[in-house]
Amino acid sequence: MSIRTDLAIETDENKEKYISNIKKRGKISVLKALEKEKNNKYITIEFPDILKEENDELNEIIIDVLGEFINKKIEKVFVVGLGNPDMISDAIGVKTAKKILATRHITSLFKNVSELRNLKSVAVLTPDVLGNTGIETAEIIKAAAKKIEPQLILVIDALAAKSPDRLFKTIQITNSGISPGSGVKNSRKEISEKSIGCKVLAIGVPTVVDANSIAFEISGKEENYRPDLVVTPKDVDILTEKLSEILSYAINISLQPDTDREIILDLV
Repeated sequence: MSIRTDLAIETDENKEKYISNIKKRGKISVLKALEKEKNNKYITIEFPDILKEENDELNEIIIDVLGEFINKKIEKVFVVGLGNPDMISDAIGVKTAKKILATRHITSLFKNVSELRNLKSVAVLTPDVLGNTGIETAEIIKAAAKKIEPQLILVIDALAAKSPDRLFKTIQITNSGISPGSGVKNSRKEISEKSIGCKVLAIGVPTVVDANSIAFEISGKEENYRPDLVVTPKDVDILTEKLSEILSYAINISLQPDTDREIILDLV
């Protein structure tokens, strides 16, 4: 049995890369790794309990990290909130996307309004899950992207962690793509530049850990208990809502860098 995780930082082959690329900003750590052969970049942000700490610094760090992937030449972005809205441990992508300012339908209306002249085109979608729609999420995104023609697809999803200490205390941002549903053991077709035909930036938050991982944390031995059992914090609903607010704030500011922050927040 192998201990399962969706976090690059928890995989053995990446540990050494991360160890040599850690930057501390107060109580928050920013860890970077690069797969040179694939040109995949992974940036992991680790932070204290978001319900007990002020999060202004975390907001700014996420904005800074997103800036490493989203350059000013990008004018058209497609934001996708992955996950099942009816399963709270899998809903962080959906909840985050619902707080993103969609502008694709209005940018032309504000060309003569100085404060809004530089609004970038942002489209937002929450495609739900295969079990509710009968359509693979990757197929929905690919079809929509063909019409929208974005320069970047930004997807947000729940992940699984090896360590319960990382739940809702870690954000992974990568240009390598993502497999929807992997966090709740229902992995679907990969969403990546190769499969969609457009650059993909994935933001993932670990919200669950499986029972075998917890057993390994306690005993140091690999056991094979319930392979279908995953565990999430008891206050998962509050944590999901709070972290979706933090993520959506950072994403909105990052996608509209030439527009005053207060105006963006008023429009959301």
